[in-house]
Amino acid sequence: MKEDSRLVHAGRHPERFQGVVNTPVVRGSTLVSPTMCHWLDKKNRQSNAEFGVSTYGRFGTATHHALQEAIIKVGGGYRALLYPSGLAAISSVLASLVSSGDHVLMTDSGYHWTSQFLNETLGRFGVRTTRYDPRAGQDIRALIQPNTRVVFVESPGSETFEIQDIPAIAAAAHACGAYVVMDNTWATPLYFKAFEHGVDVSIQAATKYIVGHSDALLGIASCNEQTWDAVYKTSHTLGQTCSPDDAFLALRGLRTMAVRLRQHWHTGLRVARWLEARPEVEAVLYPALPSHPDHALWKRDFSGASGLFSIVLRPIPERALHAFIDAMQMFGLGASWGGYESLALPFSPRGRTGRWPYAGPGVRIHVGLEDPADLIADLQRGFDAMAQAVQASAANACEDRPAALRAS
Repeated sequence: MKEDSRLVHAGRHPERFQGVVNTPVVRGSTLVSPTMCHWLDKKNRQSNAEFGVSTYGRFGTATHHALQEAIIKVGGGYRALLYPSGLAAISSVLASLVSSGDHVLMTDSGYHWTSQFLNETLGRFGVRTTRYDPRAGQDIRALIQPNTRVVFVESPGSETFEIQDIPAIAAAAHACGAYVVMDNTWATPLYFKAFEHGVDVSIQAATKYIVGHSDALLGIASCNEQTWDAVYKTSHTLGQTCSPDDAFLALRGLRTMAVRLRQHWHTGLRVARWLEARPEVEAVLYPALPSHPDHALWKRDFSGASGLFSIVLRPIPERALHAFIDAMQMFGLGASWGGYESLALPFSPRGRTGRWPYAGPGVRIHVGLEDPADLIADLQRGFDAMAQAVQASAANACEDRPAALRAS
């Protein structure tokens, strides 16, 4: 099947549900068996991690299994597990693959909470973490230690948007016996085929583009055969599971993800080009733009772009930044992304080992499914308010000077 068709049909089995097109919500904690023979057979098959077999709701219902099947058919890999959030997926996978005394390499552009889990939680159990330049590529080989167990990648970084050379990193990691774990939320399994590029575990915060409607929290980890057993056993030992209602919302969102992502991409590119021409903007950090330093790498490895990118404003007073955000009516102020609505969130890179080359504030932009002309008009409204705040700040600074100095 072509990609769009696979998204529509993967994991669907209407014949099992009286012809219902989308797998319904199957809720249940207790799953009874008619005989001891049936119960023991299921227990044995479940202990061997056979797909779709469950003796208890924590191991999934038909709704969970349909989403797991669909994700593997769309993005590749051997098996998939569901979690209550993207961070739950990340922390469970990392806890599955490392032991006390192991070492992890973590990209400097990664999600802040991933670094915090590595440093503050796994660090208490004797796991050491070193952060590395996301553009290291094959040079990461020099950072791999004899006890390096995992190289964690996030491409692009969800604030600073560096594209990593995943095949080169994977080759170096595998040559030294380390696994590559990837946060693939930005591109989704649709626009970046993680396993084809050497990744061992691909993680998505399905909260974002897979669910697509800002109404559910969900994480997914897809594993290859080498990592599956450890991730499966540890995740279930930790009690990780998710609501069948949230799995259903992800299944529903998955069916339209190709259509939505194309709209996010095309509208995002139009808005990014407009922003690139603004005098208030020092840089637009969007890999789909030819001006992005990693554009060629994005074009080589990715089949599309999502609607998330960052801009760097030229230095302005803090009140002017606040005025820019507050004046916009369509861009909401929120921490998530991937839904149908547009968002804008100021940020400053935290804890980076490399030098942030910009003096002005960053704003992460998520371009939703609104009309691009309306979004551009909304940004213009923000820039107008920013200009007024800058002028007011300059006037106040002038008024605050001593009278003799003002006269001169």
